[in-house]
Amino acid sequence: MEVQKLETLPPPPGVFGSLKTGFDLVSNRVVLILLPLGLDLLLWLGPRFSVDALLSPFFRLVFTQARLGVPESDLDLFVQNQTFFMDRLQNFNLLSLLSKLQFFPIGISSLSAQILPVANPFGAQNVSVVSSFWTMLGFLFILIPLGWIGGGVYFRQVAKSTLDVGDVSISLFRAIAQTILLSVLWMIGLMAIFIPLGFLFTLLAIISPVLSNVAGFIILFLSFWLVVPLFFAPHGIFVRKQNAFSSISSSMRMIRFSLPTSGMFVLSTFLLSRGLDLLWSVPENKSWLALVGFAGHAFITTALLAGSFVYYRDMTNWLQNVYERFRQLGKRPGSTV
Repeated sequence: MEVQKLETLPPPPGVFGSLKTGFDLVSNRVVLILLPLGLDLLLWLGPRFSVDALLSPFFRLVFTQARLGVPESDLDLFVQNQTFFMDRLQNFNLLSLLSKLQFFPIGISSLSAQILPVANPFGAQNVSVVSSFWTMLGFLFILIPLGWIGGGVYFRQVAKSTLDVGDVSISLFRAIAQTILLSVLWMIGLMAIFIPLGFLFTLLAIISPVLSNVAGFIILFLSFWLVVPLFFAPHGIFVRKQNAFSSISSSMRMIRFSLPTSGMFVLSTFLLSRGLDLLWSVPENKSWLALVGFAGHAFITTALLAGSFVYYRDMTNWLQNVYERFRQLGKRPGSTV
């Protein structure tokens, strides 16, 4: 009898079905891609606020001191890493802080923030040099919160498109407030983790760049098991209208009962996003063909985000149904049936 009751449950939501639904939703509402596309156009065609003159002397000194402890056999790798970092610093645009910051859960994804274009079809970008530390700090305190606010608006619009007919979406003010709260909590957590790791990697880099690269690979591999439980941390805010704390708890609870499928969803989303970014980055920044890449990136990232909201909605509904069936049977989820 109990088996028959459980057999009436619908199958759990699938990874590819959720992604397909997300792509269909965005195909029918192309307006959803305007925020990421507009941000890419701003970073591509707009001015570049450079901090190279302000920060490069400091980092050159750091690399010079670190180079003294590098063995001769690892010197080429050290120089390559140094060149890559200094090139990124030279091309960095402070306006990129408006985009989704690395490792942050909410924000507007930007291809330009990854490739850091220094030219466009009209020629070289207009560069404004930020030479004051306090000016740079002012940019940080203004642009980062603006990026969070834009991310909250973007997530709310995409999540709203996935709601069932009759469901009321979270209010704009509450969405922005909970986005800022979650982002602040996330930043505190990242600082608690990455500051000690920064000292560790600096020490390993002084000893041997190879050791620091190996340690980085191991930590990157292990971090996947930390990222998955928190991947859906923002979704409860926009789908269930929860606060930031409840949304984090809901994400971890959902993953607890759906890890294999949810882990596959996270991995599929990551591979699709990063893999296609390589394709979108092919056109040169000086060509108008780059616009195709920016539009493609905006569409894919928005569709993947919509698919994640669909997956979260359907998976939480399915788990709720499972919980209710177990409750009717007088059992708790996870106990022996």
